[in-house]
Amino acid sequence: MLNTVEVNGFLVENFNQYNLQVGKAEGVCPLCSHQRKAENKNKKCASYDWERGLGTCHNCNKTFQLHTYQRKGGTDKEYVRPSYSPETHKTVESKALEWFKSRGISKKTVQDLHISEGMEYMPQLSAETNTIKFNYMIGDQLINIKYRDGRKNFKLVKGAEKVFYNIDSIIGYNWCVIVEGEMDVCAIHEIGIPNVISVPNGATLNHNNLDYLDNCIDYFADKQKIIIAVDNDAAGIALKQELIRRLGPEVCYTVDFGEYKDANDVLLNDAKTLIKIIETAQAVPLENVTTFKDIEDDLQDFVKNGFKPGFQIGLNNFDNIFSTYTSQFITVTGIPSSGKSDFVDQMVIGYNIGHDWKIGFASPENAPTYLHAHKIMRKIWGGMPSHEDIDNDKWKEVSNHINDNYFFIDLEVPSLEAVLRKGAELVKRKGIKCLVIDPFNKIRDANATSADVNTYTLEYLTKIEQFAKRYDVLVIIVAHPTKMYKDSSGKIEEPTMYNIKGGGEWYDASYHGLLVHRDYENKTTKVKVLKVKFQNLGENGAECFFTWEPKSGSYIPHINEDVDLNNPLPWENG
Repeated sequence: MLNTVEVNGFLVENFNQYNLQVGKAEGVCPLCSHQRKAENKNKKCASYDWERGLGTCHNCNKTFQLHTYQRKGGTDKEYVRPSYSPETHKTVESKALEWFKSRGISKKTVQDLHISEGMEYMPQLSAETNTIKFNYMIGDQLINIKYRDGRKNFKLVKGAEKVFYNIDSIIGYNWCVIVEGEMDVCAIHEIGIPNVISVPNGATLNHNNLDYLDNCIDYFADKQKIIIAVDNDAAGIALKQELIRRLGPEVCYTVDFGEYKDANDVLLNDAKTLIKIIETAQAVPLENVTTFKDIEDDLQDFVKNGFKPGFQIGLNNFDNIFSTYTSQFITVTGIPSSGKSDFVDQMVIGYNIGHDWKIGFASPENAPTYLHAHKIMRKIWGGMPSHEDIDNDKWKEVSNHINDNYFFIDLEVPSLEAVLRKGAELVKRKGIKCLVIDPFNKIRDANATSADVNTYTLEYLTKIEQFAKRYDVLVIIVAHPTKMYKDSSGKIEEPTMYNIKGGGEWYDASYHGLLVHRDYENKTTKVKVLKVKFQNLGENGAECFFTWEPKSGSYIPHINEDVDLNNPLPWENG
């Protein structure tokens, strides 16, 4: 019996949208049968797959969706919803159609993709002008609009949700194509591939915030092949790499446009060439197998420019002695109450603010979670928010930023396997670039093959390294020392990585090691580089010093004379 309510995990909005013969395996094509000669109009030229919700015509060689669907997934944020009316969204008329034709796009494709035109204020011109309107639809809802004027100025609706353009088109297909712009969607659709979508805001070299992927991630759950056909410039390459990281290299394929800029550029030259480029998309190289061609671009960049600078946190004294790459892990140690977790929070806030990284925390040490969130809020806020601040503009701004960028993994039994599995999910669904494990001894490896401490530690860190490389993530591990010694004056000596249980393995396996050590007499905190694997990223044995500012919980480089260290913390007042 046919399921008329749910297909492919999506709730059906309009079952059998073309009024075809339900349940039949063959029938007419809703795309071309009405255009055929009278004697052929009723001939069975299409096959129907009711289980997948797709039809395929053997006359016009196109596929089509049998149903329309309700939105799957989404967001808990409130967005502006653009309005739609016949007055503001007119059918594309002759002048605009001529322009589309000059770009190789037919009137049929313009109609299929619900493109309209109308007057709109364009800030680049400081005036209203006629625009082409690429309508971003999900089901029957208008989510956003991309406006384009005759001078190639663009804008999206301010405050509206960002989603993929034409996202409904990929439902039911086990593969799809992702391009960089709406005109590329038109070009791919023009050659008979309807299951093509575009990112809403193109690609940028230094910032690819894929919030639209967060909002649409459920649409990719069943995809066995995702062809990424973006521009071959530096910004396009950066976008491609981030999409591969988020969607998984095992399902991603890439294309080579050769001398052409993008899909629309290829279409203008020859439609058959564009078809061939899409059909011959190459699988992303196998993990753990590298060919020279895979690394030639990196090699050429190294020959030209030397080592790439590492990522820094925005505190000059620390940045002068330490930086890091992703796909690595840092071990942070120190005696109890030395401020390890607090300094790690400072680090990841620096990575977030400076590099737009999203952060995942697996931090039993920081339970309950609302107090950990409060610590993060204070550092971002730059002070201690009071009850009068609740729900004011600054509170909303900071809380929204934390909600969008910091994710707390709360597990009843936090095993390493469960944390890494949830971390992988956060990479895919939220795009995290850093995962904090704090502390490692409370997140045990339940699948360890040996009780020997050295073997256990090596296996543990190997799994961390595999995760970091697989998802191009920086992992920070907080590890307490098990042995602490006092010097001749009775002071606790600074621990090293060898003071952690299984210490030899920690030092050998870690890419980097940091010590956070508090000097209670001088009321300062020292951060020392215990190990840095690559010489260009830091200096072994180097130190820097901070004063801890109690209201914001922030680390201030060197000693700040303006900080009153004698004042008690707010919750210490009677």
